[in-house]
Amino acid sequence: MNLLHMKYAVEVAQASSITKAAERLYMGQPNLSRAIRELEESLGIKIFKRTSKGIVPTPQGAEFLTYARNILAQVDAVERMYHGETVLTRKFSITVPRACYISCAFTEFVSHLNPAEKAEVFYMETNSMRAVSKVANDDYKMGILRYPTEEDKYYREMLEEKGLRAELICEFHYTLVMSREHPLAAKEDITKEDLAPYVEIVHADPTVPSLPSADEKKNEAAYTADKQVFLFERGSQMDILSDVKNSFMWVSPVPAKILDRFGLIQKESHLNRTVYRDMLICKKEYSFSPLDRMFIDELTKVKNQVCV
Repeated sequence: MNLLHMKYAVEVAQASSITKAAERLYMGQPNLSRAIRELEESLGIKIFKRTSKGIVPTPQGAEFLTYARNILAQVDAVERMYHGETVLTRKFSITVPRACYISCAFTEFVSHLNPAEKAEVFYMETNSMRAVSKVANDDYKMGILRYPTEEDKYYREMLEEKGLRAELICEFHYTLVMSREHPLAAKEDITKEDLAPYVEIVHADPTVPSLPSADEKKNEAAYTADKQVFLFERGSQMDILSDVKNSFMWVSPVPAKILDRFGLIQKESHLNRTVYRDMLICKKEYSFSPLDRMFIDELTKVKNQVCV
């Protein structure tokens, strides 16, 4: 076994194809196939198997590839260190749903980054299908997938098909958020008719990209309003909710400090009792980095405050 063959195996796993991997490595397909066979013979295991969807790692192969990636990363770090790059750049990337509790955890995570270390941090807010695509295609190392519990079987089968694993973060149902000065702020049992005259803020990035935003919303919720404002970025939602006193929004649990900062209240309602799951996803063979674990720790802390 040598490092070059190890690198070949990692490239094949990423491409799910000998042909594509050979193109990326600028080498002939027969030579790459022979190198993989020699590696398998030296290890005494079968690293890959052919399926109708391409080449995928065997269980033993997946275990080997995890070690291989870590070894290659360490070798790369040593080489950079002794070629004058004494300060290494640590990388972190995650794609998430639009949620205040997640953004709060991310803010805490960023505040704890070591000032003496270089770091590249990528944080993308998007819908569930794009989150799966970004992680599966290796654009982002981690993602948070959100879906209703009744769709659990569909999403778990999709994750398995794409070679991803998932860990439950929390379960919740959407609640109403509005200004403390909203006309309905003091009302206990808010009905659909109560909400109809007011301004509803809606995230315009649908869960299923093929559906128009309004149609997607009607499929997912049993509420409506006469006036709807669709937002593609989350930054404006708090300003509108705070300044437009007759606006409201259905959201996942919001940390108390965010509610206090913008003068908002969070209200339970019988109108939306669908239970949702937020799942942390990554490739099956991916090993969490120290930065990943630092973010997960912060996420767990905030989750424990809001998802009860």
